[in-house]
This record gives sequence, C-alpha cells and structure tokens, in this order.
Amino acid sequence: MDVVDSDELLRRIQRARACAQQEERAWRARSVDLRAGDPEGAREAAVRSLAYEAVIRVLDEVLTPGRRAGE
Repeated sequence: MDVVDSDELLRRIQRARACAQQEERAWRARSVDLRAGDPEGAREAAVRSLAYEAVIRVLDEVLTPGRRAGE
C-alpha cells in the first residue's frame, strides 16, 4: 500500500486535473476537425470532451471547494 502525505496527494490531484484538461482540449479539437467528414465521430469526440470537463469540475471542487458554486 502506498501511503502519501497531504502535499503529495495535492500534487497528484493537480497532475490529474492538468491531464484531464489536456485530454478535454484534445477531444474538443478532434470534434471540430471531424465535424464535416465524420459527424458520428465528431459527436463521440464531443461526448468525451464533456466527460473530461466533468472530471475537471470535480477535481476543481476537491482543490478549491465552493469556488464554482455561482456557476
């Protein structure tokens, strides 16, 4: 079992958020690129983009609770 302190946990969450942000951007760009030639692929890419956006929102809430409450 890997035991980590709170600083290491925070770093891991921040890395996970950065990774999710990168994936969200990549899937969003892919959706735009596929729009004309592959509408079904574009929809799938858009759904994946939204999934990563949800992950980012959850991680944001873990990192800064209540910050997005007004959205």
